[in-house]
Amino acid sequence: MQTAQPSPFWIDTHCHLDEFVTHGGQADADAMRASARIAGVAHCVIPAVERNNWQASREAAHRWSDSYALGIHPLYTPRAAEGDLAALDEALNEARSDARLVAIGEIGLDFFLPGLDPARQEHFYRAQLQLARRFDLPVILHVRRSADRLLKHLREVPVQGGIAHAFNGSLQQAEAFVAMGFKLGFGGALTFERALQLRRLAEQLPLDALVLETDAPDIPPHWLYVTAEQREAGVPQARNTPAELPRIGAVLAGLRGIDVNELARISSANAAAALPRLKALLEARP
Repeated sequence: MQTAQPSPFWIDTHCHLDEFVTHGGQADADAMRASARIAGVAHCVIPAVERNNWQASREAAHRWSDSYALGIHPLYTPRAAEGDLAALDEALNEARSDARLVAIGEIGLDFFLPGLDPARQEHFYRAQLQLARRFDLPVILHVRRSADRLLKHLREVPVQGGIAHAFNGSLQQAEAFVAMGFKLGFGGALTFERALQLRRLAEQLPLDALVLETDAPDIPPHWLYVTAEQREAGVPQARNTPAELPRIGAVLAGLRGIDVNELARISSANAAAALPRLKALLEARP
């Protein structure tokens, strides 16, 4: 008699679930999260992006028994005030005993989008690295054409590690992040066949360096992507949700030539290693 195989246990290490509440309402967001759970996504990490959504991220994590991170995203630094750093310090101090606070994030640098002040981004990034050291928390990094500069600051202000979200740098840069205790996040971009460099990276890196994410509602996988021409023709953009994570994982498992259930197990263990408070939450699950 064959023993039944356990259902895959997936962790979405990066999704902005509070946005579903903002744009679709609480009932719609609840249904979305329930659908993801049925699909096997047992836990989501919800990173905040600015002071105005810290509370929403925290409330979403508690409502759905997920986890969250607090931070100031580089794309929001133009409207961030110096007082927001003091407010973040205070919010982190107030949440010291909150087991669902697992990191500082989403923080980092974005040298792709035009019009952002690099020096201002680096000021907020470095200040938040210092907070990560003070509160002994890992960080969730936004990495877009900025890997070398992110690494420079990490060498000067080392933290306990974390996750480099939506990583798409070189193998050398990837290895540098891994050496500093980081896991690398792979999501919807991996599913595009033309993403040759990203796919090679996902194949070459050690399995224990990888975590999975959706960045929902952003970065849709190829089966949800709508081209500019299609949008002009009136085709609506399909919604990316955490429920897509198992299918994204299946693509990565295929690239690696391993069983999808094994990838679910390994990637979930990697997420827990990157975010120690997450490990404690998972161990406490009924």
